[in-house]
Amino acid sequence: MSARMTRRWPDELWIVRHGQSAGNVARDAADAAGLHVIDIAERDMDVPLSELGARQSAALGRWFAAMPEDARPNVVVASPYVRARQTAALVREAGGLAPGAAEKVDERLREKEFGILDRLTRAGIERQFPDQAEARTRVGKFYHRPPGGESWVDVILRLRSVLDTISLHHAAPGSRVLIVAHQVIVLCLRYLLEEMSEERILAIDREGDVANCGVTRYVLAPSPDGGDPALRLEAYNFVAPLEEAGTPVTARPDAPAAPKG
Repeated sequence: MSARMTRRWPDELWIVRHGQSAGNVARDAADAAGLHVIDIAERDMDVPLSELGARQSAALGRWFAAMPEDARPNVVVASPYVRARQTAALVREAGGLAPGAAEKVDERLREKEFGILDRLTRAGIERQFPDQAEARTRVGKFYHRPPGGESWVDVILRLRSVLDTISLHHAAPGSRVLIVAHQVIVLCLRYLLEEMSEERILAIDREGDVANCGVTRYVLAPSPDGGDPALRLEAYNFVAPLEEAGTPVTARPDAPAAPKG
């Protein structure tokens, strides 16, 4: 590498959405019944994986475990939410991490906060907070911030510092980082890493939800213009690890089921 070049990134970066959660299952049931409120007892941060989510996470771990030791993640950083930490733990238990891999929890990777819209279905939002439904339609999900909650822009702001931390501490040759978090985190990290516009990332979002345990993968590659090496997208929403294991693929949003922005 030329002396004028600066290495800012790990060799590989994987970003994974957690396995299916009990909250995803409860949302399906609420939507099917036309309910306004999702029936789940735990705080959002305490919602665990479903039985299927645990199987998905183990299947993902076995997929990583099939790689040579020197190709597996040697750093894993998870959201503090239970479902994300459980996913990371099951990947480790299945042998999916390199020996001696560092394991960290970072609160900046937490789920988008929904404020007064938490636990409400689309029907519930329109019934209880029609002004918020109208505002979200007018402003769009990228900028709309419900009272007590966050917009996508708010999430992006905290993720900028996550990437700065990865760049500062995990950019040495041989570093391979796995992030385990949530659907909006996956999308907002893509927005940042690929320097997207609002229109582009929302178009990707409209194409479909990020699958539970879907893999987004970046590799460090030379810059086309001869500048510093940069992360290049190799895969998005990759679900072959689940399909190869015969594990059902699920892709239900964690966010309130409001219209796509």
